[in-house]
Order: sequence, then structure tokens, then C-alpha cells
Amino acid sequence: MKKIIKTDGNKNSSGFISAICVSITKTSRYILPVFFLGLILPMTANAHRGARNEVDTCRILVGDEVIHFTAYTPTVSGGTGWCQVIPNVAKSDLVFDYEGQKLRDTSVEFEITKEPEGTRVYYHEPEKIKKGSVDAKVDFTQFGAGNYLAHITILYNGEKLDSHLPFSVGLEEVDDGPPIFVYILLSVIALIVIAMFFMSRSKKNMA
Repeated sequence: MKKIIKTDGNKNSSGFISAICVSITKTSRYILPVFFLGLILPMTANAHRGARNEVDTCRILVGDEVIHFTAYTPTVSGGTGWCQVIPNVAKSDLVFDYEGQKLRDTSVEFEITKEPEGTRVYYHEPEKIKKGSVDAKVDFTQFGAGNYLAHITILYNGEKLDSHLPFSVGLEEVDDGPPIFVYILLSVIALIVIAMFFMSRSKKNMA
């Protein structure tokens, strides 16, 4: 009578699958956080950015003081703040915030012009802004896409000191981040890792 010899093929196969599961699970601990970080950083940087390759061009040096500029298009992008690139031609709130205290006791003039014509689209007469913030409401649908210039002028002892901040409206599209297939690929990888993890646990329970 012939003896039936059981092969350990299934055992080897199970061990091989388990090894793959462990390897993928360990690797995913390092790859997935880096991948997510790579997705988040570009979107964060694009939401509130100035000129390319510059850290923060939303800060305007006025004499020895600094004014921070932020543009909002609430009807289009909600509370998202823009700087030197406003992607949509819409009603906008251009906010100038004093970072220091000295300017609060100085008369400051604000003006927005469309370039290169120099057409005035907003004007705030010289005034001491005690609250340290100016909200310039401009409906860019009346003036169209193009390049604009923000003028901040200090009036002190009969002298004028003019500072500028260029920005564009409706000329550049904002990078919304990686294309959709990247998210699909990430989802597939996550599902594979999860499935193989449960397969590995199932094999261990059956052993």
C-alpha cells in the first residue's frame, strides 16, 4: 500500500504571502506618510502664495513697518486667502493688516490701480487707521482680468513714502494639487495593504 505524502506547498505559499504582507505593511508605514505629505504641501503652498520661488511676498515693507496683504473672493473660494495671484475675477475683499503699532499713529493712503494704464479701481484717503486694518472691497468683474498694483503711501511731515505690491486677477489658474488618478492609485494601494493584512491574520488563525 502506497503511502500518501503530504506536500508543504500550501504551507510554503502561505508563508510566502505572509512575508509579502509583512513587508508591504512595514513599507507602507514609511511610504504612506511621505506620500500624504507630498500631497498636502503643494495645496497648502498654492492656497496662499505670492510670486514664484518667494517665501511670503504678501508682506509689504512700508518704511520700517510691515503691512500684510490678503485677498479674499468669498463668493467663489469662501475663506481661502490669496496674495499676488487672485485666480478668479469676482467681488473681492483686499485686506491690509498692520503688523506693527507705529503706522496706527501715521496717516496712510491706500490705492488700487489697474496696470499698465494706471486706472484707479479703489481709493482710501489718507487716514490714521487706529484699528490697524483696512478692508478694500473691489468688484473686479467691473474691471476685468489683468495686472493690478496696490499702493500704500505714508504721509508724514509733508513727505510721501510710496510702497507697492503687484498682483494679478484672473490670469493664472491655481494648481489644485495632484490629478485624480493619484488619489485613485493611493486608494488602491491602501485597500491592498488592508486586504493582505487581514489575509495574514486569517492564515495565522488557521495555522
